Amino acid sequence: MSDSKDMHINESILSDEIREDLKKNRTNHMEYLPDMEVLESDIQQKVIDAMNNYDYDKYTAKDVLNAINKSNRTPEDFAALLSPAALPYLEQMAQAAKDEKERHFGNSICFFTPIYIANYCENYCIYCGFNCHNKIKRAKLNAQEIEEEMEAIARSGLQEILILTGESKKMSSVEYIGEACKIARKYFKVVGLEVYPMNSDEYAYLHKCGADYVTVFQETYNSDKYETLHLAGHKRVFPYRLNAQERALKGGMRGVGFAALLGLDDFRKDAFATGMHAYLLQRKYPQAEIAFSCPRLRPIINNDRINPKDVHEAQLLQVVTAYRLFMPFASITVSTRECARVRDNLMNIAATKISAGVSTGIGSHSEDIEEKDRGDEQFEISDGRDVKQVYDDLVKIGLQPVMSDYIYCG
Repeated sequence: MSDSKDMHINESILSDEIREDLKKNRTNHMEYLPDMEVLESDIQQKVIDAMNNYDYDKYTAKDVLNAINKSNRTPEDFAALLSPAALPYLEQMAQAAKDEKERHFGNSICFFTPIYIANYCENYCIYCGFNCHNKIKRAKLNAQEIEEEMEAIARSGLQEILILTGESKKMSSVEYIGEACKIARKYFKVVGLEVYPMNSDEYAYLHKCGADYVTVFQETYNSDKYETLHLAGHKRVFPYRLNAQERALKGGMRGVGFAALLGLDDFRKDAFATGMHAYLLQRKYPQAEIAFSCPRLRPIINNDRINPKDVHEAQLLQVVTAYRLFMPFASITVSTRECARVRDNLMNIAATKISAGVSTGIGSHSEDIEEKDRGDEQFEISDGRDVKQVYDDLVKIGLQPVMSDYIYCG
């Protein structure tokens, strides 16, 4: 794949206003800001060391076949499965991944949908439709509107919701997100969060409000590349984001999700770092439920240079099956960034969780929310099927959709 050189910004072409803002707010991407909790943890160093030492060109067909044929796979096996040498063996990887998935999950596929409640953002990430310098329609749902959206989603039969905001603590405070969690608990059995990284006490508060798990996209684990993509805002601080899952677990969250945005940098190294991050945290916190997402770049508003061509479908299949073979018990989600054909195929092979009835805009589920109160989407989706369509399509290929696999007592 290309090294995504087009993702670098020549700051001379930016407006005077943006350049002045960057000059004023530019921070060291490796230094914590005063309000950020610093963990005494060696996870980050272990992940980065593993990624930097990963030479995927050294692996051979023999290494790949040995990894496929094992029942318990090591980080070294995972490295081989992600290597170029594994590409000729994708069919064998897919069959082994399917066997592994069925051993632990049967033919069940969990359903959920995301709800975007605000798209205000204070970060300048050049690949994101929500970035603070993008001229999009901003919106934030109030409590009544959040309830209307969630009630509309619940009528579809879904029992799991993923709450998302733009990364603006000013416009989407911890308390605001907490209220959304409390409302969600009235309608859903499982509540997830994909919001800005927080301190462990803030995660504890949101867990008390009803949140079960937290997903954080590291985007890329290459800190040098990360700096060129995140020009301003709290998200610019690389180590604070990388340690978010551990802070969430310290805050009492039941599960944590991991992802790199495939195509921002060397996808093999990013996928390897993502897997190692999850692996090391589960060894440290054995009770944690682990989940992976496998997003590829999608076009965004005001930026037609960003596309998913760098990571092709065969490489996406390689990443998803490698995750399954390395961490058999992990949940794996494939989002609506992918088309229906790709998603259904991956569900049949290795993935276990699918979103349905998706909109990445603000206020798009309830007809009661007026157009003027709705906000623009974060990125273009490729699978626009509603819940029933996804449900029926999965049943046709022998899978069993599950709306919730949790039972709460008391």
